Amino acid sequence: MPKLHITVDPTRPVEEQKEVIQNRWHPDIPAIADVKPGDDFIVECLDWTAGQVRNDESAEDIRNMDLSPNHHLTSPIYVEGAEPGDLLVVDILDLGPHPKRNWGYTGIFSKCNGGGFLTDHFPHAHKAIWDFNGVYATSRHIPGVRIPNIAHPGILGTAPSQKLLEKWNERERKLIAKDPERVPPLALPPEPKNAILGSLKPGSGEFDRIAKEAARTIPPRENGGNRDIKNLTRGAKAYLPVYVPGAKLTVGDLHFTQGDGEITFCGAIEMAGWIHLHVEVIKDGMNKYNISHPMFVPSAIEPRFSKYIVFEGYSVDEEGNQHYLDTHVAYRQACLQAIEYLKGFGYSGEEAYTILGTAPIEGRISSVVDIPNACCTLWLPVDIFDFDIMPNDDGPKHVIKGGNLPKAL
Repeated sequence: MPKLHITVDPTRPVEEQKEVIQNRWHPDIPAIADVKPGDDFIVECLDWTAGQVRNDESAEDIRNMDLSPNHHLTSPIYVEGAEPGDLLVVDILDLGPHPKRNWGYTGIFSKCNGGGFLTDHFPHAHKAIWDFNGVYATSRHIPGVRIPNIAHPGILGTAPSQKLLEKWNERERKLIAKDPERVPPLALPPEPKNAILGSLKPGSGEFDRIAKEAARTIPPRENGGNRDIKNLTRGAKAYLPVYVPGAKLTVGDLHFTQGDGEITFCGAIEMAGWIHLHVEVIKDGMNKYNISHPMFVPSAIEPRFSKYIVFEGYSVDEEGNQHYLDTHVAYRQACLQAIEYLKGFGYSGEEAYTILGTAPIEGRISSVVDIPNACCTLWLPVDIFDFDIMPNDDGPKHVIKGGNLPKAL
């Protein structure tokens, strides 16, 4: 039996559950529980917004979302004996939707509120609701697809040291200063508003100090955090650097499934759920293996597809400008090629964009040596569709009546 079971309830307000929630990175956020190497335990998690998204036909909740309280993470958990310089080994034994919420959602965020990978092409908010049926998800808003489950935590990480935290804040402040008025912004600085720091209460001196210093959980960093890697699923093993005593393991932002890149920003099928973990510690592992970033071993049991159609992109942007070995531009182009292809079957651009965010696509850097063009590829599994999407002499047929996504201007 698991040693520990930390519970949350997606039907209750987050204000009633803050004692087990954190939404910032800081070494001094108090642990909510202790475990030992060799222990396994279950952690329940709210969806990353803690219920800001509704199961309805409007995308106003996506457009108007307050991002300052996100992500809502269940933690931190103190691992006895873990010390700075160690590696925390985390086995993902199992995970799934919360028993009180058997549905999830995907959002295309508006450009003025976070945007996404292709926000210049899709600047308005849209939403898709997905129902979970065993190992598949289907949506009333996106017909013709059935997405298999590759559940994973979007966020799995450890607490930063004070020195590492200061490094993060300094380098991100320098980036923001290059274009402080950019929409969406280049990065998000510490934000005391709506900080949740577990058992610490707003108004106390300790809370106020930490809230002013703590880093946002939006990007991945050296502690792991918000990597959004679909292959970090049940059966995977993560190796996380330890920067503070006890490691202070943090988990949340659970996804039913996702494509490489989570390109719409809220691109996964987001869900409230539970995750079963097991921990061990490799003493002095960071020095033994000369690493300062996380590593992981992917699962052997994730869904595998035998048939893909693969789209290519190069380091030439939409205006025809040449870039030097730019993989960001190249992957954008691969995504745009795939979207245009799927529109030929009747999907709107936004629906195709959402499919690429949620389906288990493979995004790959295929070449970075042939100057000036990097080549990135997007591998789309054809078996997720209820109809044939392979090229033929007759051309694509409009088998889908598009335009079903709720939209908010």
